[in-house]
Amino acid sequence: MAETTPPRRRTCGTMASYQHLLELYPAYRQRLMKLERTTERMGIAGAALRTTVTTIPVVVHVVYRTDAENISDAQIKSQIDALNKDYRATNQDKSKVPGVWSGLVADARIGFKLAATDPTGKPTNGITRTKTSQRSFIDQGNPVKSKATGGQNGWPSDKFLNMWVCTLGNGLLGYAQFPAGPAKTDGVVILNTAFGTTGTAKAPFNLGRSATHEVGHWLNLRHIWGDDSPPLDCQASDFIEDTPNQSEPNYGKPSFPHVSCSNGPNGDMFMNYMDYVDDNAMCMFTPMQVVRMQAALDGARRKIGT
Repeated sequence: MAETTPPRRRTCGTMASYQHLLELYPAYRQRLMKLERTTERMGIAGAALRTTVTTIPVVVHVVYRTDAENISDAQIKSQIDALNKDYRATNQDKSKVPGVWSGLVADARIGFKLAATDPTGKPTNGITRTKTSQRSFIDQGNPVKSKATGGQNGWPSDKFLNMWVCTLGNGLLGYAQFPAGPAKTDGVVILNTAFGTTGTAKAPFNLGRSATHEVGHWLNLRHIWGDDSPPLDCQASDFIEDTPNQSEPNYGKPSFPHVSCSNGPNGDMFMNYMDYVDDNAMCMFTPMQVVRMQAALDGARRKIGT
């Protein structure tokens, strides 16, 4: 059984899951390379094909063992509200962005709503609830995404954003799957005490930003430091031109400026949703991150949303 101690600082299992999928599905690398070429072309053009707001239907799969883990509808709706504010740049705390970058706070033109119909066309509230005997779930192998391993099967990933909410082990707040991966495991997984803004959500992860971060991965965003690994040589990239190069993740609530990789005087853009800071320290996407997300919607995720 995985360790279930609540995390004290942000941890994301997306890159570990990504590496595991590359080993299992060699063709996945080729599909991602194709998406990167499309994204690069759109970045050069400077704009995505779609200019209106894309609304993505969401299904939340609550997988629980105890009553406390069976989070309320209100807590789920608070997460959808948080996603909509963050992705439309209507979050009030964007005022925390330092003046040097305030002009880069970008509206992603993406909205989210709980699904109104299920895969068979029947009315739904966009929430499934599954009782499990599992005390916690890990990221490797995606056990929470299958009934056979104590979780719940996803809905068709070309029509719905699947979000699994459960008790995660090994200190994880969540993890996601990049576009173009296996359909049956596509979606994001979030720790139940880091989901939404009410109910069981606990500080410093109680503003819904774990889901904002993981959905960013689902839309093909990388960590802002480019997942550089020791020795930290500042050579890794997040493939985004308007985010400063930085050496490693920031945690907690850094003070501006925090300089790394000779990126002074302004330093790291640690308030970006794709860093590892606490929920109340992250508050923005940039225009080129929006281009990258829109490229995913025009490419590998072109069938989802309206």
